[in-house]
Parts: sequence; C-alpha cells; structure tokens
Amino acid sequence: MTPQFPSGFSTNALIDKQIHFIGIGGCGMSGLARLIKQLGAIVRGTDSTESQVATSLIESGIPVSFIQDGTELVPETDLIVHSAAIPTDHPEILLAEELSIPIVSYAQMLGLVQSHHTGVCVAGTHGKSTTVSIMSSILLQSKFDPSFIVGAHCEQIGGSSRVGSTTIPSGKLQGGKGILVSESCEFNRSFHEHDPTFALINNIEEDHLDYYSSLDDIIEAFRGFAMRIPSEKDGGFLLIAHDGAHRNIITPGLPCKVETFGFHPEADYQVMFDPSVRRVGILRDGMWTIQWTNPMPGSHNALNAAAAAILTANLGVDWEALIEPLEQFKGVDRRLQKLGTFTCKDGGEALVYDDYGHHPTEIEMTLRALRAAELPKRLICVFQPHQHSRTRFLLDQFAQSFSSADEVIVPHIYFVRDSIAEQQRVSAQDLVDKLNVKGASAKHINDFGDIVKHVQQTARDGDLIVVMGAGPVTNIAHSLANSTQVPS
Repeated sequence: MTPQFPSGFSTNALIDKQIHFIGIGGCGMSGLARLIKQLGAIVRGTDSTESQVATSLIESGIPVSFIQDGTELVPETDLIVHSAAIPTDHPEILLAEELSIPIVSYAQMLGLVQSHHTGVCVAGTHGKSTTVSIMSSILLQSKFDPSFIVGAHCEQIGGSSRVGSTTIPSGKLQGGKGILVSESCEFNRSFHEHDPTFALINNIEEDHLDYYSSLDDIIEAFRGFAMRIPSEKDGGFLLIAHDGAHRNIITPGLPCKVETFGFHPEADYQVMFDPSVRRVGILRDGMWTIQWTNPMPGSHNALNAAAAAILTANLGVDWEALIEPLEQFKGVDRRLQKLGTFTCKDGGEALVYDDYGHHPTEIEMTLRALRAAELPKRLICVFQPHQHSRTRFLLDQFAQSFSSADEVIVPHIYFVRDSIAEQQRVSAQDLVDKLNVKGASAKHINDFGDIVKHVQQTARDGDLIVVMGAGPVTNIAHSLANSTQVPS
C-alpha cells in the first residue's frame, strides 16, 4: 500500500468529493471526518464496533457501517482515509487497491488540511487532548474563529472538531491563514506528515515501544517533527517543556523560534503553581504575565493550561483576555472527568471519576491529583491495561504508579495491534502480581460486570473510584455512576 493523494488534490477541491474513512469511530478520525464534511465533501465510513462516537456521526448525517468486508465501499469513492490501526491487508484497503482508489492515512489527510491553515500542532506523550481543548476554548472565546480537531470529546467547544474562518480575524497575525489546532501523535512517526507553523512539545517518554526501538528512537522522531516547523522568519514557533522533553537534543539548529516553559526558574516562561488553591501563574523575565485559578486539579494540568495560554498569547490573544476562558474551562471527556456518585451499602456515597490515562506517568499524576483534590477516605482504581506490548515493556513502571491508590482492580488487557505471540507474553495477572510485590492491594477480576458488582458491594461512604484506561473500561465508570439503588 503506497499512500497517495490524487493529482492536484487539495482542501479547496473537496466539494462533492466522495471520501471513505476506515476506522471512523476514533476521536481523531471522527473529528477529521466532520471537518471534511463541513468543507463540502461527501463523507461515509466504517468501523469495527458500534460506539457513541459512531452514533453521533450517524446523527450528524455521516453514514457509518460496522461491516468492513468491502461491501460498503462505493466504487465511485474519490479517496480512502484510514486510521493508524488499520492493517495493510484490511479487506477495504485491498478492494480499494483493486479499484485504484487513492489511499491516505489520517495523518496525511490532516497534514493536507493543515497546509491550508496556520497549523498549531500539540505533540508529546501526555496532555495533547486537554491542551488542544483549552487552546480551542480560548480562541473561540477570544473571537479568533479557529478550526480544531481534538482526540477526545469536549462539550464546551462543541465536540471534537470545528471549521472556522479561512483567515485570522484579529490580533498580530490578522489576515493570515485561519488557525487549525490539532494533536500530533508520535506513533509510527505519523506527525512527520503534519504541517505545523506553531508547535508544542509537552513531554517525551517511552511509549509505543511496539514501534520504536528505544527512548532515543522516540526523541529522534520528535526532532524530526520539530524540523518540520518553518523558520522564525516565516513565522515558525516551537514551545517546548524546559524539563522532560529532551530539549537539548530536540532544539539545536532548529530554524524556528524556540521558547521553553515549565516550573524550572530558567524556563523562558516559568510556571508557578500552588496546588492547595490551584493557583497558576506565568513569569516572563521575572514579571507576572498572568495568574488564574485552574479548574482542573494536578500539576500536570497546570502545565497543560500554561502551555495553552502561552501558545494562544503568541497567536495574538491578549494575556488579560486569557484569564476568563482558563478559569471557565470545564474539561474533556475521560480526562479526570467527574461522572457522579452512587449509594454504597452503608448508606453513604462514593464518588466516580473516569480517566483515559494508560501510561505509568499519567496514572501516577492522576491518582496523586485526585487524592489531593478530593481527599477521599479510600482511593480505588480500576485500571485496564491498554495493549499487551505496552504492558510488557512498561511493566515495572506500571507497578510503581499506583502508590496513591488503596486498592487496584485489573480486568483483562485491552487488545490493540498485538500479535498472538505478544498476547501470550504478558497477562493482567502479571501486573497484579507485580503490584502486590510493591505493597499494593491489587486483584484481577476479568469480567466488567463482576468488577461493577465487587465495587458496589465493597465501596464505603467517602470512597473515590477512578476508572482508568483507553479502552472500553469506561463502561464500568458509567455503570457505577448510573447506579440508582443500593446493591443487595
């Protein structure tokens, strides 16, 4: 499969083009599909499983089928867009090749759309969806009329995508190409297909080790991404974390303007954070540029919000105009999302949170933030590992990430991409055993329904249950939050 666009293809020629998305149910893919439809294309797609995202697409007028044997592929299709999870031997890919229908990846299609905008790309191992959502909220409230694609649903900004103005309506870049804010994922170097003018590198850690050979390999990929930013003369700007993003390797020789941010006093933008009151401030050359009270708990969210503030200020939003949208930001689905409470057997109430975190650092930061913010009597974490290879490669790090939890419940590992051989090399019980060796109170309960029953039977007044993972484990959180009766 050699990805290629039709000759002369551009976003200006999308009107009435028939574009078929394979794997349309993902947040990024669904957001891009909506954006492409708003630009005038005839969009349809397929996905392997039914989901709320797919239902929402259907309700918005985008046909979605859950049959992926090729029968849903219209011969008149002008272009195929596939997610990174789609293998080269997928039936629809094979049929498209037979029919000589051009095939491109999600990353390539996003890069094409970015090339017609002032592309603002948010990269890093963690925090991409939250940061893009905060930026988009700021730009909307500041009347910058942005386009955006988020890898998660954010109700406050209208979902996961939006088509905005073709030009920047105000600020120092007024009249320039319209703003498009989006995430740039490092998996399989897909962000090398992107076209950033402004970019953020928030952090870099080991991940996607089924693709990358080492942390050095990952850092090299991020440097390749940074090299795609145009020169400072042409408006290129990179904001990179002072600590945790390997800036001394990433930034030397870059032609773009480079500035750093973080808690370190030598950062160009020093972030100050008081977790007791969630007060965040940014110092520039020893002077306050802005201070606000962050609605989201955790030092990691203070950094996410600060990065969003700095980037939008560099896009032309006045610092003072940032305060209200920063303080009013309501969060993103499955990112430290408070779902509600349920009644325990003792007559009290337990609080339920849902979170997407599936990397050791994300887990540690989230649990620490929840314990500090909510002061629960007990913190119970239901964590579904995401991908066998990630679980195996990072098993020791995972085992050290749950120190803030009083109890950890682990269902089966969520299957993504791994071979049968890889699936046999690690199990959920392996993680549970490691956790218990580290002193945690962990247990493996395979079935989601059994986990819900266990939590309902054992939760006590004042407990906090956080459900974590990138897979369908979110259903456990919603089942608990929707409990209306005391379990017998």
